[in-house]
Amino acid sequence: MRIDAYNQINQLYGVGKSKKTGKTGYASSVSTMDQVSFSSIGKDMQIAKAALAKTPDVRQDKVDALKTAIQNGEYNVSNESFAEKLMSAYAERTMA
Repeated sequence: MRIDAYNQINQLYGVGKSKKTGKTGYASSVSTMDQVSFSSIGKDMQIAKAALAKTPDVRQDKVDALKTAIQNGEYNVSNESFAEKLMSAYAERTMA
C-alpha cells in the first residue's frame, strides 16, 4: 500500500489543513431590529375597521319607524312580493 499517494491527495485537496479566518467578533456588536410596515391597503382597512366598530349593529331609527307603522296599521306588504321572496328563499335552500 502506498501511503505517499494518499498524502499527495490530501495535500492537493487541502484535507486535514485548517484554514484561519479573520478575527471573530461578538454577535452583540451587530445590532438588528425588526421592523413592521403596513401597506396603504392595510392602513385603509384599519381605518374602515375603526369606522365600522363605531357604527351600531342595529339602526334604531329604522326599527322605530317600522314599529310605529305596524302599530298604526300603515305597514302593508304586497302578497305577490312576499310570495316571490318566499319562493326564491326556498329555491336557494334546496339548490345549496
